[in-house]
Amino acid sequence: MLLSPEFSSATYLLLFGAGLAAGTVDAIAGGGGLIALPALLAAGLPGPLALGTNKLQGTFGTVSSTWHFARRGAVDLRECWLGLICTGVGAVGGAFLVHLVDPRFLEQLIPGLLAAIIVYLIFRPQLGDTDRQRRMETTSFYAVFGLGLGFYDGFFGPGVGSFWTIAFVMLLGQNFVKAAGHAKAMNLASNVAALGFFLFAGTVLLGPGLVMGTGQLIGGLLGANLAMTRGARFVRPVFLSMAALVALKLIYTAATRP
Repeated sequence: MLLSPEFSSATYLLLFGAGLAAGTVDAIAGGGGLIALPALLAAGLPGPLALGTNKLQGTFGTVSSTWHFARRGAVDLRECWLGLICTGVGAVGGAFLVHLVDPRFLEQLIPGLLAAIIVYLIFRPQLGDTDRQRRMETTSFYAVFGLGLGFYDGFFGPGVGSFWTIAFVMLLGQNFVKAAGHAKAMNLASNVAALGFFLFAGTVLLGPGLVMGTGQLIGGLLGANLAMTRGARFVRPVFLSMAALVALKLIYTAATRP
């Protein structure tokens, strides 16, 4: 972990606000990285430091929202312990591989997958409103998706919350509120694991990470509370909107890269 360069009070205030907004949105439907990472880059952090610091601040938000979802009964941490372990292991592997392999090919693949999810949910408007019968055994689900999506989050990351949410809805039969809560728990595991790798690599800035993390703590509570009180019919459109924004952002990034 590195000491921070000198930032103005206004910059720290903007970073706090970005963390607050990112934590709120991320707790409801994922996609908070669309707010947090650009804010760190705009503050002048180079790419590697922005990525590492983003994991630090994001961990605060996932701790906050996971705790709130679990306290309200939307997440059973005893049931998903295998997923937490597998997700952490996968994230470490992905974070290691990102230094060896160019992840650009995923920028072309992921928007198409997110678009397919959006179209499917539009034509299945009742999916995720209530709990349904699960289509996959829990142990197999957490082993397969924990390793797979954990690896993806450590290696690349955008849209991982959307993939977790739709996996919980479609394969474990959860409603959108439960799916959002369990997705946050899985995000917490991959964030902590990847953060450990970035700390070891020395690409985490303490000041910006803690300031944004404070905003994330508050935002995570706000977002989780909104999801729990408003229900699946509120979470669903927010989820669809954030999945679409992630896809558009990746398309724009790929199209404008020299």
